[in-house]
Amino acid sequence: MRGSVDRPGRSLQDLVGFLGELKDARGHLYLEKQAIDTTTPSGRMLFQMLGVFAEFERALIQERIHAGLVRAREKGTRSGKPTGRPRIPQRKVEEICTELAKGTGIIRTARLVGVGVGTVQKTKQRGGACL
Repeated sequence: MRGSVDRPGRSLQDLVGFLGELKDARGHLYLEKQAIDTTTPSGRMLFQMLGVFAEFERALIQERIHAGLVRAREKGTRSGKPTGRPRIPQRKVEEICTELAKGTGIIRTARLVGVGVGTVQKTKQRGGACL
């Protein structure tokens, strides 16, 4: 096993089962970086304690994810972010309508008002927004 106890220790039951399988196969685990050696009682204890902390951390992560999803559903979204593009302020719509009423072209209107050409086109197509 390479790395740390974090990944295999996300489930304490799996970790204890893994240690049992190692013992049955007369194998041992030595993690050099963490200085854990399962041939000693203290090494086995430390390995299991790290597994407990890893499982606790996983439970906290799951709890946070669940809370975030609930909060997103309350807002009416999936990820918590608003869907679609934000609406442009009514002031800008009025500016677009004023410029178009003067006979200004779509591209020039977009530059003057500070919006995209598509926004001007949509506003013009809706027509009702300019009344």
